[in-house]
Amino acid sequence: MSAPVFLSADPALRTGRRVVLDGPEGRHAVTVRRLAVGEEVVLTDGRGLSVRGTVAVVEGKDTLHVDVAERAEEPPPAPRVVVVQALPKGDRGELAVETMTEVGVDVIVPWAAARCVTQWRGDRGAKSLAKWRSTAREAGKQARRVHLPDVTDLMTTRQVAQLLHTAAFAAVLHESATEPLATADVPGDGDLVLVVGPEGGIAREESAAFAEAGAGAYRLGRTVLRTSTAGVSAASVVLARSGRWA
Repeated sequence: MSAPVFLSADPALRTGRRVVLDGPEGRHAVTVRRLAVGEEVVLTDGRGLSVRGTVAVVEGKDTLHVDVAERAEEPPPAPRVVVVQALPKGDRGELAVETMTEVGVDVIVPWAAARCVTQWRGDRGAKSLAKWRSTAREAGKQARRVHLPDVTDLMTTRQVAQLLHTAAFAAVLHESATEPLATADVPGDGDLVLVVGPEGGIAREESAAFAEAGAGAYRLGRTVLRTSTAGVSAASVVLARSGRWA
């Protein structure tokens, strides 16, 4: 079984022989996972730096001291896969974030599409964004990722169009599109941006803005996927075609 992964902000992560894990992550390791002296763990800063080591000391209910056995720094993934996710209803947003994180998406962009039933405003919006970020963090640890995905602030359609304009490859998933994403010419570097619309579909004005920004319309297959599953399916296609999964 793979060693569990925890996030650490200890400066010793980069050069020290012993790293301290405390706070919420330490509490999870000690009281939930019940890690004991001698067990193997991986600590990471979530930006590519990680150490593998063994638990040397357990203090109280929230602190571990880990002796470093090996240290590694993984370069940022390339190309970078970015998914623009229209806000789904209910808890399907967290499901989308969780599965996209597990498969390897690098950036998740919440999008306030015109036909979104769910709206992020005020405190509710802040709480929803925090939940997406927490979901990405926990899913990244579960998937043993040392580069955790970035969940951006909520974007408008105009902001998404700007993002598409600067992308190396930009695709809008649409059920009426004729070109399959599976046969698209996907570059091996730059940002690969995929747009997933809401349950009610992408509005005509939004489609026009994205097309003007240089995005093409693509389909995944003959079936129509939920907005919460389309992103992970599309990301899997471009991860394979770009060489990320080679």
